[in-house]
Amino acid sequence: MKVSAETQTHEHYFQELMKVSCPMTKLDAYGDPRLAPFGRILRASGLDELPQIFNVLCGEMSLVGPRPCTPNEFAHYESWQRERVNGLPGLTGYWQVNGKNKTTFNEMIVMDLFYLKNVSILLDLKIMLKTCAVIAGQLIESRLAAQYRRQDRPSGSPAPVLQTSVESAQKSPRSPTTTILQA
Repeated sequence: MKVSAETQTHEHYFQELMKVSCPMTKLDAYGDPRLAPFGRILRASGLDELPQIFNVLCGEMSLVGPRPCTPNEFAHYESWQRERVNGLPGLTGYWQVNGKNKTTFNEMIVMDLFYLKNVSILLDLKIMLKTCAVIAGQLIESRLAAQYRRQDRPSGSPAPVLQTSVESAQKSPRSPTTTILQA
């Protein structure tokens, strides 16, 4: 993100994702203007998450676990959804390697709760190994999406982020929760 980027766009977008049943696609997938130059590559590669390794070293985070949420997001959780914060947050997790941007908010919560109930070294190892393949796929998707945007939209005309994302998410196929919960 750019220095001093406003956060209300993300907060509003996330609140909408919590309400509607559509995949949780990142704002930057639609040309988020708040991203710094090369920010899309940093986000797709996961390199923007590397500073959190210090949180892991301090014991505040784990390598594997549910993604941390912001206080604003937590304030909008229903009581059953709040259970996902009962474990250490992680740099990667079950949700991230099992459909991250193709699942709904509630599916994400269900996957995080599944992980917390089934924590094991073997599951953590599977998740960490799968993370590399997922990151490679995200890099490819990000590059293809950027090429598609350059071809489709005249330069200088930004896409209406929330409307575009909700419309495209409604057209995207989703995998049912039963297949999501397979380790």
